[in-house]
Amino acid sequence: MLLHSTISQSPPHPQPLSLSSSSSSLSNSINFLPGFRNSPLKRAQFSSLVIRNCSSSLYASNVYNYGTVDYEKKPGTTVAWKAIYKKISMMGNREKGSSSVLNQWENEGKTTTKWELCRLVKELRKYGRYNLALEVYDWMNNKPERFIMSPSDTAIQLDLISKVHGVSGAEDYFKNLEDDLIDNRVYGSLLNAYVHSRKKEKAESLLQEMKKKRYANHALPYNVMMTLYMNLKEYEKVEEFIQEMMQKEIDLDLYSYSIWISSRGSQGNVKKMEEVFERMKLDVNVKPNWTTYSTLSTVYIKLGEIEKAEDCLRQIENKITGRYRIPYHYLLSHYGSIGKKEEVERIWGTYKTVFPYIPNMGYHAVISSFIRMDEIEEAENLYEEWLLVKTTYDARIGNRLLGWYIRKGYLEKAESFFKEMLENGKANSSSWEIIGEGHIGNRRLSDALSCFQKALSHEESRFWKPKPVNIVSFLKICEEEKDEKSKEAFFKVLRDSGVFEDETFMSKLPSFKDDDYEEGDTFLNELQGSL
Repeated sequence: MLLHSTISQSPPHPQPLSLSSSSSSLSNSINFLPGFRNSPLKRAQFSSLVIRNCSSSLYASNVYNYGTVDYEKKPGTTVAWKAIYKKISMMGNREKGSSSVLNQWENEGKTTTKWELCRLVKELRKYGRYNLALEVYDWMNNKPERFIMSPSDTAIQLDLISKVHGVSGAEDYFKNLEDDLIDNRVYGSLLNAYVHSRKKEKAESLLQEMKKKRYANHALPYNVMMTLYMNLKEYEKVEEFIQEMMQKEIDLDLYSYSIWISSRGSQGNVKKMEEVFERMKLDVNVKPNWTTYSTLSTVYIKLGEIEKAEDCLRQIENKITGRYRIPYHYLLSHYGSIGKKEEVERIWGTYKTVFPYIPNMGYHAVISSFIRMDEIEEAENLYEEWLLVKTTYDARIGNRLLGWYIRKGYLEKAESFFKEMLENGKANSSSWEIIGEGHIGNRRLSDALSCFQKALSHEESRFWKPKPVNIVSFLKICEEEKDEKSKEAFFKVLRDSGVFEDETFMSKLPSFKDDDYEEGDTFLNELQGSL
């Protein structure tokens, strides 16, 4: 039985653990271990981005949650956090930050509870506004007589600090913590920061310390480490950790199996991947859900096993429960990846029937699917539809069309579309970078450099850094053209955008060697030499 408009009101499933590939429009990196509410572990759950009692999200790294609620219970009304979030989102000058909105709120005679502020943090993190979320905690920290911080809050702040100030900032924060604010969740948050920044040796060392403290007697730390080895393509380490868990009688959970499935799929071994899935079905402690089938379908699509992928997609539809949107986004993405236009249209129609309101993320998913199939007319029509119903403009949706025009060589169309975005004040730093990519493709260094500089000057540029592939391409042309002036100006853009201070970002640059960039080492050395 496929999708139908009458859906039960059971708790939603979270996003799947999926192997990243070109087939997925929802992420450009391997995203494992998002939060599951229905976990086989009673005392430990994993949550995307944050501790669940304060926050959760669709995209980003994961930290520990042990089912505790360290702040006051949910109040009878939740109006305050929504109103504050709206004010923060609509700030004309982002430099004022969250504190200015919170101060104004209280100056008007209104008050907020810790629960409401934690819920506010959750929403900010959900949309990747980590700096603004951290500012909310800074504001609370300046009022210790009102807001008592717990280890749960500490874990969240450490995770935010790692995203805003890098892993070194998280380490400094951890070192200065009082003992009563450190527990397994805080260690888990630091471990996650190391994994996110690919600090392999530090992550392995911290895991050993966690084992000594008996913080690693369950699946979660192992899952975190296995994501690191997956990202580093050290698949043999995934097998070693699975075997260690079995030897220590640590139950594998949904995440463990999904990583194991993805690891074997990444090696192109369908038979061994399916062996893991069969073992999972026999495990009484876990039950495959829609996210499991999404993981399998992603691997099947990547390996060209389209018939098997479609079988998994039908299983996803059968297993959707509750008014939860994310499965629809993945179905749209998967069907777009295998060129099933009719299925994309069917899923989209059902989605709109089930939910009277479709958020920006839904339009982003369906437009991305049509763009992936080169069905640009349908994508353009949906874009126009979205413009009529949107509550806020999301430049990421416009950028999907803009990027397609650039990739296909429709430069005049791209410039016209970009002009419309600029006239409405809706372009962002990434929009400028996409136009810059077009100039790089035509070896127009001066024009490309101008776009990168304008991207840097945009009001939201603090969230932007040039894509690694664009850095390499630009520098490669500079070398070929012997254009030292453009290279030096580009290095200034990189310095001002914080590339050199971002350890996670810098760690990605050597990976160009894996993509047949012979100049990878040379460019990395130049970047490091410009520090």
